[in-house]
Amino acid sequence: MTELSDRTASEELGVLIKETQAVLNQRMDEVLRPLGLTVPQYACLQALADTPGITSSDLARRAFVSRQSMNVLLQGLERRKLIERSTEPGPRRERTTVLTTDSAILVSRARQAVAAIAEVMSSPLNARDLATLHRLLSTCRDTLRGEDSRH
Repeated sequence: MTELSDRTASEELGVLIKETQAVLNQRMDEVLRPLGLTVPQYACLQALADTPGITSSDLARRAFVSRQSMNVLLQGLERRKLIERSTEPGPRRERTTVLTTDSAILVSRARQAVAAIAEVMSSPLNARDLATLHRLLSTCRDTLRGEDSRH
């Protein structure tokens, strides 16, 4: 087993990012649960609000779940009447999904709750530090994706 002191600075950064993500996910879950939402459900509804007509494959990527899990998630949201799905498949046999009027209000409340968590997380940072952190994390993400973030 690797000792903590044997980790490289890059490994430590990876662990720190994962720990931060886990705590953020936990805090988001805490504020979303009273609204009757899970973090993946919120991510799905938020993506639908931001990008009407988005495919279920893209929804799965945005919610960090598999396509199969997204299908189950969408079925649950449809049963709760938070989304409506077309009966006819579109391109690539995917059905168009839209928010219902009721879910738009829920998404707004959930967005405010999640934004408050993000504010708490970033509150110790000044604007310059926040911009630097955003740029650096974006560079790390883009590098892992195989993208050149300098362009």
